[in-house]
Amino acid sequence: MRKSASIILGLGAAALIGGLGAAPSHAAGGVAPSDKICNDKANPPADAVIQGGCAVIDRRRGNCMSCHMIPGVDGPGNLAPPLVSMKQRFPDRAKLRTQIWDATALNKNSVMPPFGRHRILTEDEIDKVVDFLLTL
Repeated sequence: MRKSASIILGLGAAALIGGLGAAPSHAAGGVAPSDKICNDKANPPADAVIQGGCAVIDRRRGNCMSCHMIPGVDGPGNLAPPLVSMKQRFPDRAKLRTQIWDATALNKNSVMPPFGRHRILTEDEIDKVVDFLLTL
């Protein structure tokens, strides 16, 4: 009986330790996805949150880190507020979407590019960016 218990405990510990080394799920959000995940042509991200995070860190599209500190991104900008506690700062999803679509609608002096009005991002991409930002 003692031998059986040792084997079961040993297998349980091995499973726990193996689980600790597993790669974290990026779909849960909280940090920007890596370039490797965003640029994986063989297995492109299918999750809307990850796609939004990829648009945020893409230097040709969102390039948000040039002005904002974003968790998971090295060398952040410091011109604009850090993108943290976004659900608390923007409990109204529509207001956050408006901020991204055209920040001058809420602040006429904003230097943030109007990503929707200037068609820098598509409507779908803006929705996914909002999805991602609300995980931060």
